[in-house]
Amino acid sequence: MNIRMLLVTLCAGSLLTGCQWMTQETSAPAAPVTSCNDDIPKLADNVCLVDDWIAFGLASQRGDSEWRDTMLTRLRGDMPHLKLARAAVLSWGERDGWEQASELYKADISAAPSRLQPLLRQWLNELEARRDLASDLAQSESRRQALGRERDDLAEKLDALTAIEQSINSRHEQSP
Repeated sequence: MNIRMLLVTLCAGSLLTGCQWMTQETSAPAAPVTSCNDDIPKLADNVCLVDDWIAFGLASQRGDSEWRDTMLTRLRGDMPHLKLARAAVLSWGERDGWEQASELYKADISAAPSRLQPLLRQWLNELEARRDLASDLAQSESRRQALGRERDDLAEKLDALTAIEQSINSRHEQSP
């Protein structure tokens, strides 16, 4: 019985050692780490392409006006990656820059690698949706103000008609 336990223990130990050896052999060598920390993303089709642009988009969304002004100064130029980055910054800034951002996206999305184009198109679509909402809001506000003026005019006319009616009623009461 002791020999049997010894054999079972040795077999189990051999199996465990073999499993360890197999996992070490089959694990793939680690890929070299590529830095994805460029503060201005490029259009080079590498491992970091989409991650860099997403990080830049988030920074543009979260940045304040000072950050945007600094970035717009740094993003001057006619290279497609600079124009697309400028579009991302402008699209999260003041409304007066949204049209320019839209034009930049439309002009240079095709210059981006195909893996990046869906993200840029999504950003353009979101920007266009915000532009449409802002336009709708401006139109609604304009219409509201016009209706307010019309209401005030009607209130003045009603007051004038009420005054006329009171005048007529007082004349009827005074006449015998």
